[in-house]
Amino acid sequence: MYMLHRLRSLGCSAVVLEAGDGVGGTWYWNRYPGARCDSESYYYSYSFSDELQQEWEWSERYPRQPEILRYLDHVADRFDLRRDIRFGRRVTEAVLDDGDACWRLRTDTGERYSARFFITAVGCLSSANIPQIPGLETFGGRWFHTATWPHEGVDFTGQRVGVVGTGSTGIQAIPVIAQQAKHLTVFQRTPNYSIPARNGPMDPAFQREVKAGYAAIRRAQRESTNGHPFGIDPRPALSVPDDERERIYEEAWQRGGLRFRAAFADLLTSKEANDTASEFIRAKIRETVRDPGTAEKLVPYDHPFATKRPPIDTGYFETYNRDDVTLVDVRKSPIVEITASGVRTSSASYPLDCLVFATGFDALTGPLLAVDIRGEGGRSLRDAWSEGPRSYLGLQVSGFPNMFTITGPGSPSVLTNMPTSIEQHVEWISDCIGYMRDRGLVRIEATEDAERAWGAHVEEAAHRTLLPMASTSWYLGANVPGKPRVFLPYAGGFATYARRCAEIAAAGYDGFVLTPDR
Repeated sequence: MYMLHRLRSLGCSAVVLEAGDGVGGTWYWNRYPGARCDSESYYYSYSFSDELQQEWEWSERYPRQPEILRYLDHVADRFDLRRDIRFGRRVTEAVLDDGDACWRLRTDTGERYSARFFITAVGCLSSANIPQIPGLETFGGRWFHTATWPHEGVDFTGQRVGVVGTGSTGIQAIPVIAQQAKHLTVFQRTPNYSIPARNGPMDPAFQREVKAGYAAIRRAQRESTNGHPFGIDPRPALSVPDDERERIYEEAWQRGGLRFRAAFADLLTSKEANDTASEFIRAKIRETVRDPGTAEKLVPYDHPFATKRPPIDTGYFETYNRDDVTLVDVRKSPIVEITASGVRTSSASYPLDCLVFATGFDALTGPLLAVDIRGEGGRSLRDAWSEGPRSYLGLQVSGFPNMFTITGPGSPSVLTNMPTSIEQHVEWISDCIGYMRDRGLVRIEATEDAERAWGAHVEEAAHRTLLPMASTSWYLGANVPGKPRVFLPYAGGFATYARRCAEIAAAGYDGFVLTPDR
């Protein structure tokens, strides 16, 4: 949506091809119970229009899916974006015409489009990962994936429901489903750390304060590591006495939300520091969950805190105190098959009326590889990425000129507040297109050397942190069988990344080859 707005401001002719029947992207499709943003509403929003910032009123600290979708519908209407969006069109093919450096696109409706520039805005988390469990086709009840939830909703009243997955989505959905279902069975592979969200109504006085201070808030976001408007405490965790560190963690726990990660500077770079935060959260889980056996199943040991996506929750661990909720450890008792009547593990059978897969996504690369993209010489992106994704800045792929990837693999993307990263990418791409137009340039392509060097830097940045220690993380593609194990996002920090992008542009797009019109 913002890309379309920026291209219009350049005077470009632009069309958006959208598979959904409305705007919103992830917030159009993800309507599962409990779907809610984990960045606070006042900064999970566009910054490009102060009028928009001033007129929109958020109702909660963490907005639910319907409110975010209303906001995005408002943006589409306010900037008259719908007239250039073709809804109900899923792009199936995008092929470079080597002769004139144009892209030829085809949709599932049979329509064809030609464009000088092909910009992918397919999202990092939009290709649903449905596990290949034997017998799913025989299940006699209804099953759903959280990423493609029925728009009319699902009534679980009186139903025996199974949820597979306890990542961020499962942690949001499980407490809500438990309140409605007759009985809920949770199939957990990997226990997760989670911080209470402490959600509540938006305080009107705070909202006025935010609106008066938006310039400083947005500046703080752009200068931060993760695109959030709060800093990280510069002290190492072990630099303070034990009781002081405990007090700091307790204050962060009571405040809630993602700021818990900012309690100390080295939680993601020092295993010893991280151990103190991890053990604090483990103790909170044991304190919250009354049954010691269930609590131990929920305590994570296989990865340091925040090396996987760090969820926030409303009543997640408390849900396991309910008599009508059962937790199944599928590491100890793996799922063998889905039967007509439910799920069978290696040690028991669980009768179910409904099954919910909260198993996430084929992240970052999946949405791009779902389209048959072919660049120079007809080479497919799937072949180019057979050993893992390669890109320059997460913005372009060598051999695919004039194709830009908004928040592609190799950019900060999912390690940040997404609107911050999206706006930075959109502005860089639109500035680049304006630069080319003003100079009579018609083609831009990342060089192989620049792409190779950036890939090495992405890998190096990841290994300066503890992030690769989470061996089952979707940051590594580990949730999709057969997917190459490569650390996908850029872990060097948003502000560092944005400065590098600006330097490259200021140097005449160093690392790219730009070609004039013939």
